[in-house]
Amino acid sequence: MMPTLDGFETCRRLREWSQVPIIMLSARGDEDDKVKCLELGADDYITKPFGVGELTARVKAVLRRTETRSTPETEPTLSCSNLEINFVERKVVARGRKVKLTPTEYDLLRELALNAEKVLTYSQLLNRVWGSEYAQEREYLHVFTSRLRAKIETDPANPTYIITVPGIGYKFQCKG
Repeated sequence: MMPTLDGFETCRRLREWSQVPIIMLSARGDEDDKVKCLELGADDYITKPFGVGELTARVKAVLRRTETRSTPETEPTLSCSNLEINFVERKVVARGRKVKLTPTEYDLLRELALNAEKVLTYSQLLNRVWGSEYAQEREYLHVFTSRLRAKIETDPANPTYIITVPGIGYKFQCKG
């Protein structure tokens, strides 16, 4: 409903060159539209009407997730066969190529990788990556996990790094 480009195309084009946090504000409340925006790289999606308090809380949550952490990790780099995660530089390399991740995608991968071999429940991941106000937003987690798999897995349909634990959550496996 924007004049020249719609929100989907604007989001897609922004993600081609920027990792700036994106919150979509829309009158379209259809789940397919929300999923499409999240898959295109949006960090959040708010449907109209919304209150100022909700908008403020969501902006703060996205900013919390996208701030660069100042404390170095205990292990600055994690290497797993064809995947390398440099926690200090927030850099990910898969199969020898640098992977461009959104801030939220990186935060999700970081949380999983720092807890390698541990099962993290849906609610743990949602709380740690998005914040407590997102505790029921499983579709966010599923969309971002799918996007991460597409970027780091050799075969996203048969993942080797991000493993689904049905009905519980996800775990990160590091082999090599």
